[in-house]
Amino acid sequence: MLQLDGLDQSGHFCRMDFELTNYMENALHTAELAARRGEVPVGAVIVDSKTGRIVATTGNQMVGRHDPTAHAEMLAIRAAGNMVGSQRLTDCDLYVTLEPCPMCAAAISHARIRRLYFGAFDPKGGGVEHGPRIYDHPTCHHKPEVYGGIGEKRSAALLKEFFANRR
Repeated sequence: MLQLDGLDQSGHFCRMDFELTNYMENALHTAELAARRGEVPVGAVIVDSKTGRIVATTGNQMVGRHDPTAHAEMLAIRAAGNMVGSQRLTDCDLYVTLEPCPMCAAAISHARIRRLYFGAFDPKGGGVEHGPRIYDHPTCHHKPEVYGGIGEKRSAALLKEFFANRR
């Protein structure tokens, strides 16, 4: 059991007990599959927080789709919206192997995702803890509870190995 520090939806500091569940394991596996396809290894899983049911699982598909917006988070949000029949995912949690970029962070806000769990931090391209910090802006529509560093070592190792093999 891990204890994580984070901010709740009101921006208040909170401590949360967290077990590395099969949700992040699933996201990591999906990231590995993305790497095998030549995609940057990022995987995302969206879970219905009331039932624990996975409603979407996907990895990056930018290369395969020739689409710069085909990030794992974007594809998972689209699939989950179709699965639950709404553009609002208020009862859903997102597990993703890398800190979301600004585009994905904004989409997470618009979807009203309840909690965001991510693996590796992204000092260069992140939009949550780094870069523009989308959820800190007063114009942000919704701020999910955010917990970073879940499965961080494995997530970071996947990315480092992928980019080392590309050089």
